[in-house]
Amino acid sequence: MRAIVMDEIAGPLAVREVAEPKLPEGGVVIDVVATGLCRSDWHAWVGHDEIVLPHVPGHEFAGVVAAVGPGVTKWAVGDRVTAPFVEGCGVCEWCLSGNAQVCPDQQQPGFTHWGSFAQRVVIHAADTNLVAIPEEVSFEAAASLGCRFATAYRALTGRAGLSAGEWVTVVGAGGVGLSAVMIAKALGGKVIAIDRHSAALKAASSLGADHVLLADGSDLPAQVHSLTGGGAHVSVDAVGSEQTCADALLSLRRRGRHVQIGLLPPVDGHPRVPMARVIAWELDVFGSHGMAAADYPGMLALIASGALQPQRLIERVIGLEEAARLLPEFDTANVAGMTMIDPRG
Repeated sequence: MRAIVMDEIAGPLAVREVAEPKLPEGGVVIDVVATGLCRSDWHAWVGHDEIVLPHVPGHEFAGVVAAVGPGVTKWAVGDRVTAPFVEGCGVCEWCLSGNAQVCPDQQQPGFTHWGSFAQRVVIHAADTNLVAIPEEVSFEAAASLGCRFATAYRALTGRAGLSAGEWVTVVGAGGVGLSAVMIAKALGGKVIAIDRHSAALKAASSLGADHVLLADGSDLPAQVHSLTGGGAHVSVDAVGSEQTCADALLSLRRRGRHVQIGLLPPVDGHPRVPMARVIAWELDVFGSHGMAAADYPGMLALIASGALQPQRLIERVIGLEEAARLLPEFDTANVAGMTMIDPRG
């Protein structure tokens, strides 16, 4: 099969023929129809994650079951499926309680094993990790759910507990940030989106953001406090840097809730966070690490009803060759919305 292959950390990527994936017990092989190009893939490429070379990136995808391993009871060849980017083991206490996203024995396509920037990908513990795609949902839209959309949904619902009428600050209007904007509005929230690119802010406005702020070096938290009459109830850092994390936290009102979605690479050993404000204002700080397959029904119901439309986030669909060229530039690219890859061409 054809795949994007990474032979060295932060090195050039090549599209070439590789061996077919092996079918594991309890797992499935999936023909990939759509897979998303995500900032997390860039983190793996640049060396922020432990991976074994050579490596195939890619962790959010949708496709059709091509082969079913022994022990799988819920799935058959031909099923339209997607999966969270965290594969739970299916047998530990966290998986059995519906929290596979924190499984201590988890695997992750594109990180712990070869991922979806290929014509086929393996998912382990399929009965725990696969999600059926409704016929009315496209493969491209379903692929967006596996990482960014599902992560934003659980961050706002399962972690921050957003209520209608509350203010939400979303820092970063890329794929996950725009997902958060859409979800917050669907839940009745009032949204302020922040980004350094005007095109991203235009997209946020089109998706319902009540206010947008350009990250131009000005005092963004002060602007949020002015707009909201004391600060946001909920903040989301959808980028992952010291500056974006600090801006999100400092935009909160007293007793506010912050959700960290963007990965924070270490700076001088550890990222610096304004903990003095966290303590003095009794802010709640949550991590959010995706969403288990068990939590998908509520989100899919909102999509089926039309209240959420993830397909609106898809900016373009490209092939493997262009994806191999774009991934190293992802951290600096001026892209509003999601880039999807079709590996079949």
